[in-house]
Amino acid sequence: MTPCSCDQGLVRNSALAARRFLAVLALSLLAVPAWAIDYLSAGETAVIFDAPSNKAKPQRIIARGTPAERVVVVGAWVKIRDPKGGLGWVEKAQLAEQRTVMVRQSGRAQVRSDASESATMVFEAEPDVLLELIEAGPAGWARVRHADGQSGFVKAAQVWGL
Repeated sequence: MTPCSCDQGLVRNSALAARRFLAVLALSLLAVPAWAIDYLSAGETAVIFDAPSNKAKPQRIIARGTPAERVVVVGAWVKIRDPKGGLGWVEKAQLAEQRTVMVRQSGRAQVRSDASESATMVFEAEPDVLLELIEAGPAGWARVRHADGQSGFVKAAQVWGL
């Protein structure tokens, strides 16, 4: 039995479909960093609006240093998610790239001398306390500094803003 020319066309179409699939897959893998959560902090006390305009309805105020998740940027406005999960719009000029984290409501954060459960505890921070993010530490930890100057490592699960 001789192969049908329609079988050859099917093979060509399958090969083309496979190449297209691999190209789309490669492009989607390049886009993964765009999906990463991006945080910043309020550079000053800021009003959160329900739309990207000073004429929109004010929803609430966030204090200077409060961490916020950057959801989307539209011109001079940034849609953010605050530590309590609320969404709203803030003028870009009121935000700072300097990173802070906030101790979660679920309890105190234990700041240790090293990124280890067995390391000496330097201090404990109460819920809602802001800590300056110095750097991301080993997996699951971050190096932070309190406003009084004390610093150490905190477990990522104990703070919001990482």
